[in-house]
Amino acid sequence: MRGKASRKTIFGFVGPAVIALAVIGIAPLLYAAWTSLHFFNLTRLRQLRFVGLENYGTVLTDPVFWQAMGRTFFLLVTSLPLQIALGLGIALVLHQPGLSLVKTLCRLSLVLPMATTYAVVGLLGQVMFNQRFGVVNQLMGGADINWIGDPTNAFIMIVFWDVWQWTPFVALVLLAGLSMVPGEIEEAAKLETKKWFTILRYVQLPFLIPGLVAVLILRTADTLKLFDMVFTLTRGGPGASTEFISLMIQRVGFRAFDQGLASAQAIILLIITIILAQIYIRVFYKEV
Repeated sequence: MRGKASRKTIFGFVGPAVIALAVIGIAPLLYAAWTSLHFFNLTRLRQLRFVGLENYGTVLTDPVFWQAMGRTFFLLVTSLPLQIALGLGIALVLHQPGLSLVKTLCRLSLVLPMATTYAVVGLLGQVMFNQRFGVVNQLMGGADINWIGDPTNAFIMIVFWDVWQWTPFVALVLLAGLSMVPGEIEEAAKLETKKWFTILRYVQLPFLIPGLVAVLILRTADTLKLFDMVFTLTRGGPGASTEFISLMIQRVGFRAFDQGLASAQAIILLIITIILAQIYIRVFYKEV
């Protein structure tokens, strides 16, 4: 009886979360997988039929899909290293002893960009980077730079906003890793050498690896599915210069109404994200 009561208690605590996860996460995934195996166009529902892997073959041989993936990966390899480098620098500064009140205020201020939704960031970018009235051009001496209408400038603008919003997250995660370094080991290392890079490489880095892997996985997944900020800021333009893979999936699914093809694209994106996560874990945990 006690065992049954214990199981009921456990289910009472864990059950609601499991049910919510199944409803919110697993059920839509299964539905997307089912849809990807069918010809499912919202304008031709009477023609709904099973087509097997035909949608996947169409996606994998579509050059437009791979162009969107290329733009997405270019955004990833551009913004993620900047976030890690700047976040590590901020974490190392905040990890230094002294100025506890200032560091507390800095930690609180780091939460603000993360608390701002993607859509609000995009709308804010439209105002700040406006060619005629934007504060960015005004700070550059009244320059007449077309940020939103130029392909290169639009991409730079998206990278800037992504780095601004998520560098604090990287900094806080890495700062938590630095707080796990034993103080006596750190002090002994500082007595042996004054080179900060040596201390970082041999003393602090082993404690940063779990946080670094978490940052890589989470930020890679977020970047690959980045939609809200780009949609409100450029809507994938000018032309298709900022049409990343998430915007392409939205266009195929809700403008061309081809739910089957869009679901296949989303499943392929999910598989790529899982593969990248496994690569991160294998590479960075190799020495652990």
